[in-house]
Amino acid sequence: MKNPLLEKMAVLTPEPGHFALCHLGQHSFLLKIGSDLLYLDPYLSPGSNRLIPPMIRAEEAADARIVCGTHDHGDHIDRPSWPLIAQASPDARFIVPEAVRRSVSEVPADRLVGMNAGETVTLGDIRIHAVPAAHELLDRDEKTGLYPYLGYVIEGPGVTVYHAGDCCLYEGIAAWLRKWHFSLALLPINGRDAWRFTHDVIGCMTFQEAADLAGVIRPDLVMPAHFDMFAVNTEDPQKFIDYMRVKYPALRAELPPTGRVVLY
Repeated sequence: MKNPLLEKMAVLTPEPGHFALCHLGQHSFLLKIGSDLLYLDPYLSPGSNRLIPPMIRAEEAADARIVCGTHDHGDHIDRPSWPLIAQASPDARFIVPEAVRRSVSEVPADRLVGMNAGETVTLGDIRIHAVPAAHELLDRDEKTGLYPYLGYVIEGPGVTVYHAGDCCLYEGIAAWLRKWHFSLALLPINGRDAWRFTHDVIGCMTFQEAADLAGVIRPDLVMPAHFDMFAVNTEDPQKFIDYMRVKYPALRAELPPTGRVVLY
């Protein structure tokens, strides 16, 4: 029997200007634009430290068109799951930072697309642009110019979605993002602190910083992400919604549809 979330996605073909979305926890999303199903940072491996169990088994992911991994942490490039996704979806392409492409040996090399900040790849009706992400630093390699952490701007017919990856605010981020008007922005809100940093729990924007970034780029819709998976790295997403409501009341902010497929 097919996974019910994937069954719901399969019967939807959003018209231009519309998209379907399902939040799988953490920074993982299913995004459907037209007939193209994208997996954004799919984290599908089971684990005792997960607060939200996997909603899809990797071997069920038979309809993937594009799989995006923003950076080489296990909850973003899920190495145990990716070969199973590749087998289930033999036509899927996998987008990763060029900085880590050669190390992602779990997927056939001819199906990997390495990207760096400022680059664009076109796959059918979908165009993907890479922008830098600072997790907590940009960590750009001075010799190669490669960024290990990226955000992706995904363009399809009438739709532009920004998936920030794990990102903090940095000088110049607004200039990168002002190139587009976003239908949807997915922003991490888990924040950061000294305890987490010293325990290799590398941080992202606080909910206030994410709200202020939304206030600058002014998407049609903004949703918080990366707040619900690990006990040592959570945040209350309602704080983001409440802050948006009082500081940027003209902007639409909603909680992501976790475990539900919603057409926007």
